[in-house]
Amino acid sequence: MTEATFPSLRMQRGRASPWMRAMLAEHRLHPSDLIWPLFICDGDDCEEPIAALSGVSRWSIDRLAGRVRLAAELGIPCVALFPNTPEALRTDDAKEALNPDNLLCRAIRAIKDAVPEIGVLTDVALDPYTAHGHDGLVDEGRVLNDETVAVLAQQALVQAAAGADIVAPSDMMDGRVAAIRQALEVAGHHDVAIMAYAAKYASAFYGPFRDAVGSASRLKDDKRGYQMDPANSDEALREVALDIAEGADMVMVKPGLPYLDVIARVKERFGMPTFAYQVSGEYAMIEAAAAAGAGDRDALLLETLIAFKRAGATGVLTYHALDAAKLLNG
Repeated sequence: MTEATFPSLRMQRGRASPWMRAMLAEHRLHPSDLIWPLFICDGDDCEEPIAALSGVSRWSIDRLAGRVRLAAELGIPCVALFPNTPEALRTDDAKEALNPDNLLCRAIRAIKDAVPEIGVLTDVALDPYTAHGHDGLVDEGRVLNDETVAVLAQQALVQAAAGADIVAPSDMMDGRVAAIRQALEVAGHHDVAIMAYAAKYASAFYGPFRDAVGSASRLKDDKRGYQMDPANSDEALREVALDIAEGADMVMVKPGLPYLDVIARVKERFGMPTFAYQVSGEYAMIEAAAAAGAGDRDALLLETLIAFKRAGATGVLTYHALDAAKLLNG
């Protein structure tokens, strides 16, 4: 078929009015596309602003339900929980991760009691619980893959028993999805889904998050031995294929905007529910740009979120979820 040319075809006809642009939009953003990460702190009636994440705070459990209820009212279907474990409970063996009454498990139960209609996603990794800040058990500076996997499977069981709807292993240990899936099945948690951090890169964009969960000052080296090299994308497809084969229901690419090409390749290759994590460094850059007058904050955050949808993402974990939902709801 021969394409029409100017002036028979004027592309601007499709952009001439708001209703025309809306009608012809190829991708749409809705609050149901968003997952809101929330940080939890110990104590009562506490809000702890996070200096590196302007506008983001840690919340004590008694104040968490109000935040989650607001998210549900705006149409956000799921929240992701990240605890800032008290200093005294952080150990080399991360034993607090297996405590059925730890900060995270208490938060899950409180949310399910107060806002049962919203989904709860939990992070399966040991860095919020270790004294050294790594995602796994360490021996003489080396992260122990198999020994860590055994602990992660038990951690996922503790979270599922507390009421988690989705467990999300973010550690990047080999074989952990299969171990978690088997443990959940044996324990009867057949309906608990796994969202695998399948392609998690050793990124420079995680700094504010590590401050938020209290692991930044503990980590004395980097995580390049188990997180992915930012130079690689074929490797990401191999990682995703392994997690799917092991029983992942959904997969994630993290970070988000610097890896739109990886998101697009994963979705095209596997057709799986594919999520992006717009990480703390991405959030901080948007906030800093807006504060410096380099762009309109609302426009910047919505444009970045629609970029994820255009790349093929099913949904996005973003600290901007609440503000984005408000904008989308008018």
